[in-house]
Amino acid sequence: MSISTSNRTLFVCSTLCVGLCSTVAGAQSWTGDEVLVTARSIEETLPQELARYGNRVQTISAQQLKDGGFNDVGQALQALAPGLYLAPRSGAFDYVELSLQGSRTGDVLWLLDGVRLNNRLYNGTTPIDTIPAHMIERIEVLEGGQGLMYGTQAVAGVINVVTRAFSEKPDGALSVGADTNDGRHLNGYYRSGFGGHRVVLYGSIDEADGFQPFRDQDYQPSATDRKRGYDVRSFGAKYAYDFGDRASLSLLYQHTDAELERPQPKSIARALNERDEDILSVRLDYTLNDSLQFFVKGYYHWWDAFFSQSNTDPTSPTGSIVVSDREFWGFEDYGVNALMKLAVNRGFEYYLGYDLQRYSGQDDVLLIARRSESVHAPFAQIRTTPALSPKLRLAAGVRYNSPDNGRSATVWNLSGHWDVTDRLFVRGTLGTAFRLPDAYELFAIDPCCEFGNPNLEPEKSENLNLSIGGTFGLGGTDLHWEAIGFFRDVTNLITVVFDPVAGLDTFENVDDTVKVRGGQLVLSAAWAGGFSAQGSFTFTDATRTGSGLQIQEIPETQMKLELDYAPPGRPYGVSLAVNHVGDIYRDLGIGRQAFGNYAVVDLGARLYLGLERRHRIGARLENAFDEEYATRVAQTTPDGGGAPYAYWHLGTPRTLHVTYTYAF
Repeated sequence: MSISTSNRTLFVCSTLCVGLCSTVAGAQSWTGDEVLVTARSIEETLPQELARYGNRVQTISAQQLKDGGFNDVGQALQALAPGLYLAPRSGAFDYVELSLQGSRTGDVLWLLDGVRLNNRLYNGTTPIDTIPAHMIERIEVLEGGQGLMYGTQAVAGVINVVTRAFSEKPDGALSVGADTNDGRHLNGYYRSGFGGHRVVLYGSIDEADGFQPFRDQDYQPSATDRKRGYDVRSFGAKYAYDFGDRASLSLLYQHTDAELERPQPKSIARALNERDEDILSVRLDYTLNDSLQFFVKGYYHWWDAFFSQSNTDPTSPTGSIVVSDREFWGFEDYGVNALMKLAVNRGFEYYLGYDLQRYSGQDDVLLIARRSESVHAPFAQIRTTPALSPKLRLAAGVRYNSPDNGRSATVWNLSGHWDVTDRLFVRGTLGTAFRLPDAYELFAIDPCCEFGNPNLEPEKSENLNLSIGGTFGLGGTDLHWEAIGFFRDVTNLITVVFDPVAGLDTFENVDDTVKVRGGQLVLSAAWAGGFSAQGSFTFTDATRTGSGLQIQEIPETQMKLELDYAPPGRPYGVSLAVNHVGDIYRDLGIGRQAFGNYAVVDLGARLYLGLERRHRIGARLENAFDEEYATRVAQTTPDGGGAPYAYWHLGTPRTLHVTYTYAF
């Protein structure tokens, strides 16, 4: 499945040459005395622009990540993103279970600097188990259906991880850390700018022996691997050049090598996923004048993984027998994004875009045939401007998605934001979104399990988000509040059914509908003395046609509270984070299992040393009260046979993280 090294090199060089040549050619044609001040790329500002037109967007900053002492993206979102349920299965650098506004795990689209990350083989396999927190500038969480601008899988929202930003002035940092799960962490970055050139370099090494991922009573004697460890090494480089005030060229390259252990409570002597992942993007931004601005970006995402498994075998001289020896599974996801902004009259702005996505993949472990798919998607949006109404902003758009396997999908979106007064606003979105079938659903050829169906239609959803919010005085500061209601119906569900003619399981679209109804309250405030607080409460009712039961793996309630105290002029700060998760269910062969209903408390502190405060010591006590809780439940059978039983994937136990950072 994987393209050759020479072809990869050819693609990279061709993409760079096209970008450079088109930019230089354009630079030679720019004449005139007019000087324009160009804002950031319309791709980079897209989430903030969508927020101005009624979409709810949360932003987690690099300062929050640093103050929290997080090592990976999953931990950070678990603690800091209001309304987002996220549970790493077995600690840092692992797959996660998540729900955003009552969604399933596969209903959220993940991006890295605007590049798609989602696993094209399995939509429910989250792609964030190899993303360190140290390299991040911010994380943007866009809530509600975002299929118009972002395409497939943005059914409930989009999470965009933005790496370190460019800087005109040189700066950087180097950090070393350790934790009580035998974890070691080393990371750093440097960035600078000179003569129109800007560069960012970053790298991270995170490794740990880990902790016991299952309860004592869940293990069988045949499971001899009793800890889940990881070894993740990432580095990245970004480069940008400004061709005057009208155009710029930017490049991103990120590489990850990872070894991620996959223990089980039975049979496994050792199981390991080895990951070799590369992300490349090249973007040209151009501003002709106040009326025309656009960007064109090419991207390539390689995901090469190799799975190895050895089972316990007392009769073997080594005590184990090889089941899988670096069996390949992976994909390539590449394409082109383009978006143009037109402002040709005072009352409206127009956006015209085009996405080309192409992926190919195979799995030699669960047996997915080697296949490829392309998706073409033009889209357009119209927005009002303050010239039409300074307090009311409206937007409407449509997108057509045409895959060469499966059926096409058309989605639309309406949104608006109304500033009723200076202290009260109303906003909302109404529209549709979709999820294209993944490669397993289309092309699986595994006789042990299911066969794919290339005639599947996309899952479709109708969504409505409404909220009202504002500010009012409280104790000498402003309290920010927002009450949100979310409603979503998902149809054309893709599920496994038995085909009596072929005598096997396959995938089909069924008539069942998932109905999601929920609400959320978010409060935040910051006082002059250095104290700040943010709290959220979310409740969700998600059921399927003909059933009054909550959809599995979607919590009924969730509450988050974050407190921080950093007095002005003082070289220290402390923090507290509480994450309470309500009841969750999962349907197993032995029946419906209840879990969840737990509270995890994290404590943090940081201390700056030196007159310029370049030295920083940080500490975080994760799960301070050592709560034992399940992030997921599954089932297995005892050694030698017998009745199956449910076992728990355990969340991270009490863990102390300590970090030293030198900033320069």
